[in-house]
Amino acid sequence: MAATELLTQARAGDGEAFRRLTEPYRRELQVHCYRMLGSVQDAEDALQDTLLDAWRGLGGFEGRSSVRTWLYRVATNRCLNALRSARRRPAREWGNPDVVPPEPTRIGEVTWLEPYPDALLEGALGAVPGPEARYEQTEAISLAFTTAVQLLPARQRAVLILRDVLGYRAAEVAEMLDSTTESVHSALKRARAGLEERLPSGHEPAPAPDTAAEQALVDRFVRAYASGDVDALVALFAEDVRVSMPPVPLEYEGREIAAAFFASVMTDGWSLALVPTRANGQPAFAAYLDPAPGRPRLGTGLTVVTFAGDRISALVKFDSGVLPRFGLPRSLTGS
Repeated sequence: MAATELLTQARAGDGEAFRRLTEPYRRELQVHCYRMLGSVQDAEDALQDTLLDAWRGLGGFEGRSSVRTWLYRVATNRCLNALRSARRRPAREWGNPDVVPPEPTRIGEVTWLEPYPDALLEGALGAVPGPEARYEQTEAISLAFTTAVQLLPARQRAVLILRDVLGYRAAEVAEMLDSTTESVHSALKRARAGLEERLPSGHEPAPAPDTAAEQALVDRFVRAYASGDVDALVALFAEDVRVSMPPVPLEYEGREIAAAFFASVMTDGWSLALVPTRANGQPAFAAYLDPAPGRPRLGTGLTVVTFAGDRISALVKFDSGVLPRFGLPRSLTGS
């Protein structure tokens, strides 16, 4: 059925027609909300609110833009509203009293950051961006990009994503945000400058996903990390490697301080089972502690690995609360 016919039926109160009209955009809208908010749970909530707002406001849709563009307008403004009233996940203190980590390089600000399962990206990044796009869709879902964007003021964040990720023209963005093209140009200039300050630069590209080159690095990481071999792990690090662990705000930048951190936590008896998955287009691993005899392995969290050439440029460790989103259990039974 043509979109125009679905739109007519939806305006007449046909909920199934509305579902069919909006379903093709559902996943990409959720990714958009995630880029805006940095949290999978917040993105899901914003998506539901977006669809509810769109259903209620369908009578006001005049058809001057495509349904997709109109939905992005609704979603962006819903996210901006959420940011104005956001109750962000608070920072959490270091939780292992038996380990004293070294002094961090910095205290991270984006403690609400969550990893985005690659399974949810299927069909979400296929839409061809507009002519103004500057970032590839895969680059713009990476943890580094998502984290850097979270540090921009909300309106600058919206403008940058709409312009440089989705490729909407300045006039379209101005209409979405009830603003002017001059205001959009100004916000975009400031947003680009802020993003460039925060994004790591000068790194070699990562090996392509699911290639022999990526798998070779993954194998080395798994052997070192699972066994607690600090020297082998550090040998994989880039000079400016970054280690973070939201919602714990401690961050370590540089091979030397990262080595000191892992030396403090990878104590005698460290032994993990690692279950591979993917998050934000990157390799990720759920970690389960070696149990006492007859006890299940308890999940300790999910680590997302960023490769740059043949080195690791970033490790982001999330707590075990994210595991169910990846279809992974909080504990493993058996040997």
